Amino acid sequence: MFKIANANLATAFRVSEQDGKGLLGQHDCRFGLSEDWTGDLTNGLLKLGENARVLHGLDNDECGLLTVMRCYEQADRGHILRLFEQAATQPSRFCYSTTIVTGSQHRQPVFCIGESSDFEGSGGNMVGLFIFPRFQLPTTVSVSPV
Repeated sequence: MFKIANANLATAFRVSEQDGKGLLGQHDCRFGLSEDWTGDLTNGLLKLGENARVLHGLDNDECGLLTVMRCYEQADRGHILRLFEQAATQPSRFCYSTTIVTGSQHRQPVFCIGESSDFEGSGGNMVGLFIFPRFQLPTTVSVSPV
């Protein structure tokens, strides 16, 4: 699933920070883990939370999009890159789902929802949420679109 919507963004995702848990929130439940992320379009850096950093296999919490996508299913990377490129040019909301494939061939599903805004001048920002379901796919599974 790769979706983008160009909207007036009258109801932005951003809410006030509560208890220091980030813009969108961080939640851990029996179904999965969610964690927010931010992006700065002036320098192209994404900032991930600790759990998202670990699940993506990254050493730093700030990195570029291509670094984040290295662990994603190869067939999905081009679609995700196009979503971010489009969202970086105009205020947009987007979502995608893919699978993180680790060196040990564990396959962790990940869902991402995001929004770009604040394009005044030469800047822009992104905020988003990663959702990591509490299961891993078998290494031999193949999911085909219907």
